[in-house]
Order: sequence, then structure tokens, then C-alpha cells
Amino acid sequence: MAGQVYAARVMLPRKQVRGLIDAGLALARELSLPPLSVVVLDAGGHAVVAEREDGCSPLRFPVAWGKANAALGMGISSGTIGERNAERPAFLASVAAAADGRFIPVAGGVLILDDDDCVMGAVGVSGASSEQDQQVAMHGIASQQWKAGLAPD
Repeated sequence: MAGQVYAARVMLPRKQVRGLIDAGLALARELSLPPLSVVVLDAGGHAVVAEREDGCSPLRFPVAWGKANAALGMGISSGTIGERNAERPAFLASVAAAADGRFIPVAGGVLILDDDDCVMGAVGVSGASSEQDQQVAMHGIASQQWKAGLAPD
């Protein structure tokens, strides 16, 4: 059909991603964490939804994006990347350069997996401790009945 525009398959529906962020931020408020930024990327690295809580400092957003992008780009959680490569700073710096700086290898970036353990996207959280950021991301993912991909065994 002339002029037909085809829709792309949506793996991370915006409504569910909104629910993921809302659940994660609700946990953050229960735990009295500092204001957070949350970024959810699809499998192609495009933002689905991003949010910065009131009072969150300005660099938290790019850090959250960098955590999600690191997890997505390497296929494991951002914290695992940092842990596995702690003795390889040149490697981490090279990957950060290849990612135009959007590569933060500390905990808080978690993959979103489907039932077949295929990557659907990633969540990045920044604003609290890295471990708390990761906890918020994992809680949000679980709230939507998706699986969190931390590190393959």
C-alpha cells in the first residue's frame, strides 16, 4: 500500500515501563533514599521512559543513562562490569570512549530479561548508593513480572 508506515514491535510497553519506574521510586521513598533519576532503555539503546525526582542533582540523569547503557552494551549488569574489570582500567576507559561517555560501570544498571532470558532493555538508577540504586532497579523490574539480569553464572 502506498504511503504505508509500519509500526515497530514494542518489547517494553511504555505503560509497563511507567509501572516499573513508579514501583522503584515507591521503594526508594519507603527506604527514605535521596532523590533518584531512573532511565529505561529498550534493547536498541533508546530511552523508553526517563524520570528525575524533585531535588535530584543534575548529573544523576546522565549517570543513570550510563549505567543502563553499560549493562545493555555488555550484556551484564553495570556493577558486574566494574567488578570483573577493576584491574583493567584501560579497558574500561576504552569502552567509555567507544560509548561516547555513556558507560558507567558501577552497580545500578540492570538488564530486563524476557522468559527466554533474552534482553528486552535495561534500567539505570542513580542518586543513592550503588547497591541501593541496583535494589530499586531490581524491584521495579520484578513489579512488572520481568526478570532482572545481573550476571550469568
